Amino acid sequence: MEILEKKLASDFGIVFDNKSLLQTAFTHTSYANEHRFLNISHNERLEFLGDAVLQLVTSRYLFERYPEKPEGDLSKMRSMIVREESLAGFSRDCGFEEHIKLGKGEEKSGGRNRETILGDLFEAFLGALYLDKGLDTVEKFLDQVMISKVEAGEYERVKDYKTALQEELQVKGTVLIEYRIVAEDGPAHEKVFDVVVSVDGKNLSQGRGKSKKLAEQDAAKNALAQLGRG
Repeated sequence: MEILEKKLASDFGIVFDNKSLLQTAFTHTSYANEHRFLNISHNERLEFLGDAVLQLVTSRYLFERYPEKPEGDLSKMRSMIVREESLAGFSRDCGFEEHIKLGKGEEKSGGRNRETILGDLFEAFLGALYLDKGLDTVEKFLDQVMISKVEAGEYERVKDYKTALQEELQVKGTVLIEYRIVAEDGPAHEKVFDVVVSVDGKNLSQGRGKSKKLAEQDAAKNALAQLGRG
């Protein structure tokens, strides 16, 4: 934790008063379960709090930054910013993956690079930071690691292919769109998923990705291309 504390101080000017909060934020359930005799707290409760704080800060920023955008557009932008892959990326940008405490099994299976774990870690850190320093400090931190990317237009350029496909297919009425995993390849820490998207039971296209969500987006993208809307 000492290395992490120095990094937070040098990179973001953050010094925790309650160091146990920081310790808990970086403790995965797998580590806590393997050391039950130590009565260690894990980061799931902080993740719950951090998720709410992130939603609030992001919503307020988008509301003030884009006064011309309707609620639907703001919701789409927020969902792209706070989705699992984005949060995992923020964790990596901060170098958080080097400091999370994992159980031996989770470590062996590549948990240190798993997007779900890193995304949850980022939210847990926000929860701890909020409790220790308050909302203003959280906003300043997110301005450094997240808002700068939004300002660069990264999330305006990201297309939600699943939503686009749904809108395209439902122009003439309601249809049943389903995504189904048909294959999984690679070791546990480097899984690749193949997903088929079907419409009213008829297979339309297939996609591939390093997570189920990414594979579904790829399948939707390929379906849109087939329909001449890609």
